[in-house]
Amino acid sequence: MNSMYSLRCVYNIHLKYILKYHVLRYKSNHSCKQEFIVYDQLMQKRRLQSKRSVLVQVCSENSCSDLYKYCSEFGGIKNMFHYQLAGTNHFVLTEFEDQTAVDALLNDSAHIEDSNVIAVRSPFLWFRSSSSKKTKLIMNNDMVQPFKVNEIMIEPNIKTIQFNKVESLSSQMMLLLESIQLNDIGSRLRFLTAIQIENALKGIFPLSKVLPFGSSVNSFGKIGSDIDLVLTNDKTNINKSSRLIYHGKCMSNNSRTQTQRHIELLGDLLQLFLPGCSKVKRISQAKVPIVKYSQDFVGVECDLTVSNETAVRMSELLYIFGCFDYRVRPLVFTIKMWAQQVNITNDTPGRWITNFSLTLLVLFYLQQENIIPPIQTLVKLAGSNDVHITDDGVNCTFLRDITKYSHKQTNSKSLEQLLLGFFEYFAAYDFNTNAISLNFGTVVAKPEYSALYIVNPLEVHFNVSKNVSPEELERFRIELRNAAWVIDSSIHSQNTLQLFDIFKSIEISKNIKKQNIFNYEYQTNTSNRLVTVKDLFVEDEHNKRLNTQLKNSKERKI
Repeated sequence: MNSMYSLRCVYNIHLKYILKYHVLRYKSNHSCKQEFIVYDQLMQKRRLQSKRSVLVQVCSENSCSDLYKYCSEFGGIKNMFHYQLAGTNHFVLTEFEDQTAVDALLNDSAHIEDSNVIAVRSPFLWFRSSSSKKTKLIMNNDMVQPFKVNEIMIEPNIKTIQFNKVESLSSQMMLLLESIQLNDIGSRLRFLTAIQIENALKGIFPLSKVLPFGSSVNSFGKIGSDIDLVLTNDKTNINKSSRLIYHGKCMSNNSRTQTQRHIELLGDLLQLFLPGCSKVKRISQAKVPIVKYSQDFVGVECDLTVSNETAVRMSELLYIFGCFDYRVRPLVFTIKMWAQQVNITNDTPGRWITNFSLTLLVLFYLQQENIIPPIQTLVKLAGSNDVHITDDGVNCTFLRDITKYSHKQTNSKSLEQLLLGFFEYFAAYDFNTNAISLNFGTVVAKPEYSALYIVNPLEVHFNVSKNVSPEELERFRIELRNAAWVIDSSIHSQNTLQLFDIFKSIEISKNIKKQNIFNYEYQTNTSNRLVTVKDLFVEDEHNKRLNTQLKNSKERKI
């Protein structure tokens, strides 16, 4: 209870800070373009931060001054971040000025004197109490400067966000973004989680690199969201001039079988040896084999995969789109929160729209508004340093540095106008015959039958929304109409609109269900939307028949 109270207090302080400056920031973004950091440079910066950091569990925040004094003996401290997870677990993320200080600290650290505990070298430590007299808790000015207390670690309930403190819907969307987007300490802890696995493998696999991808790095991640990790080989560190070459064993001819065996071994490593890793599940039979586990010291769920370079490049592409215009991220966050509140998306895999598909829909709409360019434009502008071909042969070549993209922004629509435009655009969209392609930024004909067809931006022969059923797509269209109706009604009545009014559009649907306006019966209980393996095969057969009919129809026309 005390920990939750502490987090609520910190959240209220953080919220007041947001309310003071978010309107100014919203206005300034029209004229002041934020500094752009190339994705690879951002990743390198975060990786260096994690290599200079350790995560220390302490008894309470009163131990922070003692920890600061102790760690200062090994080198200069750049930053310290204190947070508390549910319960009584307190942690301090400590970043040193130099990595040599971390090496010295780890070399000096001891292992617990228990024969049942496996001794492991890890950046995750705990700070035992001193045998000497109690250390004074008052920190001098030098110690206070780098210390930040109680950074928010959990996503706030949107009901606690004070949208009524700001007037316009656009400002509320900015407030939502600032309240729930992944913060600095969240990013730091994600990279430290990756470094823990990387360090454990370095002894036998010196070229191994573990990278976060997905929402952790694509600029669309929320506080407390899961961590996606990929284990790859760092080919840039190969010494091509050396005449001495390591002996090695050849990979299996069946790459999928090899990946599955790697997943099993990684699962054993996490479960048996690495501290903080619990609830390990090996899902080796999935399309992309993964290990799912919890990192208890960070308080998040993790998915670890092997050699999924395309996913890393997809994260980079989304990051670039998020940097094109200040309106991209708040619009994506608002649409995703709306979809979550009206039960369009779900944390459980199924036949509903995923957050990834939803993000692509928002980006496609922004292409129609000429706010972001088609991917083909970025491909044409790519230089020699932008060429990337994955081991699987997927072409991931596109412009990485968008400062080299010269385009005068002519669209001056507000976030509120873009939000309404998104709802109206897809409410009237012909999903039956048209597919969505971010590569060309235009509507294209469906190459095959699927309820919703969104072309994979990198692997263009795949549909990223193949899982979506016709029933779920119809639910999506109904909620689009409801949300558009709510905004449009407030504009005509000149009433002040709150984001909560849009998030409650499903309540309107329940009230008008008896009128049968859209001739569709709502099912808000997610348990009724779950499917069995048998249902999936039935759906596949149905799609095959429709594809055959479509093919025969085309042949008759010819």
